[in-house]
Amino acid sequence: MGDTAAERTYREVMTREAPPPATPFEAATRDFVFGEVWPRPGLSRRDRRWVTLTCVGAADAPEPIDEHVYAALNSGDMDLGAMLEFVLHFAVYCGWPKASHVEGVIRRQWARIRQERGEEIEALPLLDNATLGPDDWAERLKRGAAEFVDVNLVPAPKGETPYTHAGILNFVFGHVWQRPGLTRRERRVITVACVAIDDSPVPLRSHVGAALNSGDISKEEMDEIVLQFAAYYGFAKGEALGGTADAIWAERSR
Repeated sequence: MGDTAAERTYREVMTREAPPPATPFEAATRDFVFGEVWPRPGLSRRDRRWVTLTCVGAADAPEPIDEHVYAALNSGDMDLGAMLEFVLHFAVYCGWPKASHVEGVIRRQWARIRQERGEEIEALPLLDNATLGPDDWAERLKRGAAEFVDVNLVPAPKGETPYTHAGILNFVFGHVWQRPGLTRRERRVITVACVAIDDSPVPLRSHVGAALNSGDISKEEMDEIVLQFAAYYGFAKGEALGGTADAIWAERSR
């Protein structure tokens, strides 16, 4: 059992011992990612987990997905309900096929944890249809438009296409952003990571700007999100995310 700061952080985050590094990559993972990035004080460990889960889920990296889902649940940083809610939000911004895989991992890792603890593995209960929100379409679209404005700080689009009418106003903002399983701030953290992954300039600028201008995420916290994101999805994309955040922040002082 190692007792360096990096090894202790690895143990706390991943809920297992750090393997002895055999390659430069493994040494950098231990010494930089866990020795320097995860212990930084500017962001909670739960928030760092949301960024990391988004990155490994989008990267289609089976072993890291398994490891980080297991660690998030086994540590108690996330409960099963929050993780399953994450899957739905992730599906909206990174796609249903990737989210389907992540949900399967969550189910398997949760069963593994219950088995390791000697607990009974129970089937998930069916959800009540009331959790889907109002089924009055006019009311739902009205609420969706209002939520869009609250989240994005710009006027809502008109429902002129299937994308804006059925997708954005009815489902994404008429339902998903209003669900109680995650806080709005957590949804912003996840969304910022997703749009940075997606290489979509308009959503990237829109969601980073709304996160900063709403005050839900401070510039210091955004800088930490950029670093965590860069560690798990690459420094080139991290540079694009950080540059967008810096440009938006500079506009505020003009």
